[in-house]
Amino acid sequence: MERIGIFVGSFDPFTIGHDSIVRRALPLFDRLVIGVGVNEKKRYMLTAEERVETIRGLYDGEKKISVEQYSDLTVDFAQRHGAQFIVKGVRSVKDFEFEREQADINRRLTGIETVVFYALPGMDSVSSSVVRELKNFGRSADSFLPKKNLTRW
Repeated sequence: MERIGIFVGSFDPFTIGHDSIVRRALPLFDRLVIGVGVNEKKRYMLTAEERVETIRGLYDGEKKISVEQYSDLTVDFAQRHGAQFIVKGVRSVKDFEFEREQADINRRLTGIETVVFYALPGMDSVSSSVVRELKNFGRSADSFLPKKNLTRW
């Protein structure tokens, strides 16, 4: 049976923290689907298409990774792809509590398991919101973005 995981988020933008989770999770799965979430109530800096294109460019040539947008429940997205696992990154106790609750609900709804990766040392403060804030005030956020993504910014 093929082991399929999904890694989901808004990824506005996709940071070195996200990239770290993908690269560490990849050896565990036959396929990893990166789901770019679209929420009509949320304001984004980049369009969904730009986010998908940027992430695809980062993993160009990696046959085990696919990237697409979605706007429904994560478990529904997972089921469409036949995924048995949801991959999540955790930076803090606050993140952990939120993800623990989500994992419990997702497991109750569909039986899907959540695999948690803890942020590597020094990456626990890296977030998309920090990048957006720095950019908003004209500061460089290059050290928080994967090198291939810098041209987008």
